[in-house]
Amino acid sequence: MGIVNVTDDSFSGDGLKGDPAAAIAQARAQVAAGADLIDLGAESTRPGAQPVSAEQEIARLLPVLEGLQDLGVPISVDTRRSTVMRAAAMAGAAILNDITALEGEGNLAAAAESGLPVILMHMQGEPGTMQQAPHYEDVVAEVYDYLARRIAACEAAGIPRAKIVVDPGFGFGKTLQHNIALMRGLQRFHDLGCAVLVGVSRKSMIGGLTGEAAPARRVPGSLAAALWAVEKGGAQIIRVHDVAETVQALKVWQGLSQELY
Repeated sequence: MGIVNVTDDSFSGDGLKGDPAAAIAQARAQVAAGADLIDLGAESTRPGAQPVSAEQEIARLLPVLEGLQDLGVPISVDTRRSTVMRAAAMAGAAILNDITALEGEGNLAAAAESGLPVILMHMQGEPGTMQQAPHYEDVVAEVYDYLARRIAACEAAGIPRAKIVVDPGFGFGKTLQHNIALMRGLQRFHDLGCAVLVGVSRKSMIGGLTGEAAPARRVPGSLAAALWAVEKGGAQIIRVHDVAETVQALKVWQGLSQELY
């Protein structure tokens, strides 16, 4: 899953400042590099981020969705607002990706009415304050239990489990040690009966393990984390900024993993 940020303040330094032509070009380049999905976001949710209005989100998203009607791969829209979900679904989005796991006002209904697959992410707190003092007694168990409850809420609203993807929410209200514990415990999330998405690309977790302060220089560490997530954690979707590099790394891993006859 390639990341396209139509935002002013992406943590990773790749925000496209609301420029639809640049977002369309980036999405096409990522598909050419091997992306199977594109995740399009128009509101930064990095630690300390300030919210934008639903109207601003929609104004950023719709021209890009309209310009990518022939992209050839599904487009996921990363939003936490029901009005944006409805507008995105009408404009051709194929997946709804919500960092609040559809807890926002009207989100469950909007997602159910759309009939689209959904991605449910765990977050402790909200983006503006989530990294101030995250605390868990058992992070893997607590994130698992939260996602199980949200899956149940989705099913009650008419969204079948087969259309649900879960995301443990690396970096969203978690310390480095929490993130490491989640990565090591990733296999457990398959017991939920949903596909598992991992998004650690360029995040502070990589910086914490390597000492690299600049997100754009965390690509090698991001590749190592992606390979761990697939091999040790069985992740089905890897959400990344650096598509070509990740695709190449995965191809080599897959080639070396195949049995020789």
